[in-house]
Amino acid sequence: QVQLVESGGGLVQPGGSLRLSCGASGSISSINAMGWYRQAPGKQRELVAVITSSRSGNTAYADSVKGRFIISRDNDKNTVYLQMNSLMPEDTAVYYCNARLLVLGVTYEVNYWGQGTQVTVSS
Repeated sequence: QVQLVESGGGLVQPGGSLRLSCGASGSISSINAMGWYRQAPGKQRELVAVITSSRSGNTAYADSVKGRFIISRDNDKNTVYLQMNSLMPEDTAVYYCNARLLVLGVTYEVNYWGQGTQVTVSS
């Protein structure tokens, strides 16, 4: 019904940059917010950044990425981006796209996840 497709992960050296993209498609009525989570081996999934679809585009970041990562979105394309700069080995994880949205014909918000994309920061 709804698909989230991520791209942009890969291997990068410490101090490098990567840009993740996530596009939502399917029977979408409206999107309330989109964001990125990550899960490192042996750790719980954690919020990285989130942005609302309102005109103000309110954002929130994990303390560990503030000043290094920037989340943005293109509402017309139902796409969210995560620009990751000054990457560190501890940023290594599988990054998951998340969308809180209304599906056509449904009146309550539903949470959707992408399949995940691997980000590895290593020299």
